[in-house]
Amino acid sequence: MTDRSFLFVLGSSRSDGNTEILARTAAEQLASGVRQRWVDLAGLALPDFQDGRHEAGDWAGGESEETLRRATLEATDVVIASPLYWYALSAHTKRYLDYWSGWLTAPGSDFKKRMAGRTLWGVTAMADPDEARAHGLVTSVHHTAAYMRMRFGGVLLGNGSRPGQVRDDERAMVRAKTFFAQDAPLAVFPGGETAG
Repeated sequence: MTDRSFLFVLGSSRSDGNTEILARTAAEQLASGVRQRWVDLAGLALPDFQDGRHEAGDWAGGESEETLRRATLEATDVVIASPLYWYALSAHTKRYLDYWSGWLTAPGSDFKKRMAGRTLWGVTAMADPDEARAHGLVTSVHHTAAYMRMRFGGVLLGNGSRPGQVRDDERAMVRAKTFFAQDAPLAVFPGGETAG
């Protein structure tokens, strides 16, 4: 299926880190006709999200926010590539997802409706070899997909702390080869609940 378009959202505080290496390894397996767009959040002038959803007046977003919003809406598949920082998403990544809150209520955006049915993926590298340590990050990405009524492709986990170390994680490198080929079921909250 070549009408897919992947947005890779890089949430590391350093470029060419282990998470990015793992994401690029997985992306290399995509068919040549699949569009890819890579956005490095550390390189964007994106201020902290100011929640004005319940205040009078329209939110006037900046250029970086608008670039992210458009890139997100143009993608059939959004890949959150965030290192595991303190057992959760990085601050850059969390800020990006916080902006989704504003896009949900922006006049005329229909953000939630437009994102429904698309696929959310995760890629992370972490220093601890125990993959259970990433449970908080995985839950966050999964529940985001469930709330948005998106499909969830899972989270590709790799081990690495020093630059390039993830390349030594043979299991992660093997999993990266087929990661985007796997089924991505509709995400639902535990107990089969769906968001309203």
